[in-house]
Amino acid sequence: MRLRIATFNLENLGEKPHHAGAGVPLAARIEALRPQLQRLEADVLCLQEINGQIRRAGGYELAALNALLQTTDYVNFARVETEKGPGEGALDIHNLAILSRFPVAVSRQLRHDVVPAPVHRMVTADPPAETSADVRWERPLLHATLSLPGGQPLHVLNLHLRSPLAAHIPGQKSGPFAWKSVAGWAEGFFLAAVKRAGQALEARLVVDEIFDAEAQALIAVCGDCNAEARETAVRLLTGDEEDTGNGALAGRALVAVERSIPHDLRFSVLHNGRKTMLDHLLVSRALMGWYRNAEIHNEALGDELVAFANIGASPESYHAPVVAGFELPD
Repeated sequence: MRLRIATFNLENLGEKPHHAGAGVPLAARIEALRPQLQRLEADVLCLQEINGQIRRAGGYELAALNALLQTTDYVNFARVETEKGPGEGALDIHNLAILSRFPVAVSRQLRHDVVPAPVHRMVTADPPAETSADVRWERPLLHATLSLPGGQPLHVLNLHLRSPLAAHIPGQKSGPFAWKSVAGWAEGFFLAAVKRAGQALEARLVVDEIFDAEAQALIAVCGDCNAEARETAVRLLTGDEEDTGNGALAGRALVAVERSIPHDLRFSVLHNGRKTMLDHLLVSRALMGWYRNAEIHNEALGDELVAFANIGASPESYHAPVVAGFELPD
């Protein structure tokens, strides 16, 4: 049985609800993105950065995503997406979605359900902070258990980890991207790293929970990690035996499928001419046993920093989709 799993950061699909009327027309974005989705030929598709649109009855819905999926096979797929609360509709921005050709047996959304928010006392806040505060990550992760033909479960985790952009420190910003002091920026950068690592830790603990119940589980962790392979967040997710120092735990390590792609082609983002691999597809050893190939569709990828400075209203995503093919026994 053929199985193709893909991940794609759509990069702010749909107008942000509080910026209605600005930016790129949805039709232009669909014209650029829909061929990329069709090329993936995915059986399971993880999407990130989907903005919600305001419904007449209140709340948000993923109308832009619905429009994008029209005339594609994905419109008939089972779908799981992030939500504000049970039955309350989507989040306003940065929703996740898992689309599956196979039935969804169960799904859940997690944010501080496994890892409590760390506590931090501001060092550089102006005026000085007298109390400690929770460091909460902004985005949840999405876990769906899919029923493959024959009933075997496939566990899919979709995530979008915090970017390295420094987090807010009261009184330390002089503009959207400008800081009053290096110390203030450094503390904000530290907090961003804590949030990113915390999200990765929560996902890793979910993976271990799955392994506790099923030693040979088929697991795929997909998404924009905002980190390269040897950075903290991805190391937390993969759990390599070189890091744990225990060969008995090797079966719980996850494998990055991108490692089978030649190094000069191994990038999902271009930033000021630098090739970076920020979008990952990590799989369990049991699923890796059926692995056949991986692709990064970066042939037409633009440089995100150059585009930000020089291109107005680009409809593109500056992330490349990543897809992995497997051949499971019938």
